Amino acid sequence: MRRATAIGVFISIALSVLAAVHYYVWRRLVVDPTLPAGLQAALGVLLVGLFLSVPLTFLSGRVASFRGRRLAALPGHVWLGVIFILFTLTTATDLVRLVGSLLAWIASDVASADPAQSVISARLVAGFVLGAAALATALALRSGLRAPEVKEVKVRLLRLPKELDGTTIVQVSDVHVGGATIGRQFVESMVASINSLDPDVVAITGDLVDGSVRRLKEHVAPLEKIKARYGAYFVTGNHEYYSGVEPWCRELSGLGIRVLRNERVSIGDGAASFDLAGIDDHEARRFGHPPNLEQAVAGRDPSRELVLLAHQPRAGFDAERHGVGLQLSGHTHGGQIWPWTYLVYLQQPIVAGLARIGRTQVYVSRGTGYWGPPLRLHAPSEITKIVLESGA
Repeated sequence: MRRATAIGVFISIALSVLAAVHYYVWRRLVVDPTLPAGLQAALGVLLVGLFLSVPLTFLSGRVASFRGRRLAALPGHVWLGVIFILFTLTTATDLVRLVGSLLAWIASDVASADPAQSVISARLVAGFVLGAAALATALALRSGLRAPEVKEVKVRLLRLPKELDGTTIVQVSDVHVGGATIGRQFVESMVASINSLDPDVVAITGDLVDGSVRRLKEHVAPLEKIKARYGAYFVTGNHEYYSGVEPWCRELSGLGIRVLRNERVSIGDGAASFDLAGIDDHEARRFGHPPNLEQAVAGRDPSRELVLLAHQPRAGFDAERHGVGLQLSGHTHGGQIWPWTYLVYLQQPIVAGLARIGRTQVYVSRGTGYWGPPLRLHAPSEITKIVLESGA
């Protein structure tokens, strides 16, 4: 009951914020330019319909088949990205105008407002915002629907045995199978790309799916064809907990993928090896299975190198305390649609790429798929080839 109440409150707040965003954009781009009354009314009705398409899009994922959902969900998902871009550009222009007004006030250059000039200014601003939004949306769609780029990153680890110099870990993250255009064909292409890199280890760092095993089983089935010298490993992301984490862990295990839930394995042969640990997602705390790195590394020889798979970058603070040499994470999507990137920093210490938290190196993938809008602006998707190098 408590969880249902929390979900209801969250949905109410989200819809209220979304409605406010739509109203703000309508007010600035439709009302302020004083468009003809009939056109204002028509655009108002259109915006109401587009607003309603967003919750209906997410509802369709619960009641429609995958193929039906793809057709039903795409317009609403695209619009969700477009309204964010419109809101960002409108806010930016309002801030510029506010600064201009303040500077004019400071300079005591305050003249009586000319209504005709104000209308012209509002129309010019609306035209600029709409044109810039159209361009940004086109670029974001092109990037979002493009196949993930293969990105190679070299990471030097002090405790890695010389025999393992050049060991490769291919990381995919945040695939979000079940999204508007992410199904079996996407997964087959991803697996082909992974195998072409001839990996020693494959790491899937969470948010693989958005939907139940029953609905998406056939779409993740190609993961069984992943080929890696030391195997493929998976850790949960927050979306696995929304999609039925226990059935998904069993399903992936059946496909030959080792699920690491607060545990570790040895990668390599004999002394020429390192430890690979994996923890459950931060959100798992609400589902009774919190991440527990202390459990995962209990009894470990601290002279051995330790690589950690953890969905969220903020796990790096705990990783540093437990002597992790490298953490591989996702979750952020690199912001997905700029300038959302900067808001992600409010929750995560790293948004994308290789960085350090103390002595621990953390690599954060921008994600291999997308969530919600099939748009990526200044944050292209990736399949990452991590090349481990030995020594200082």
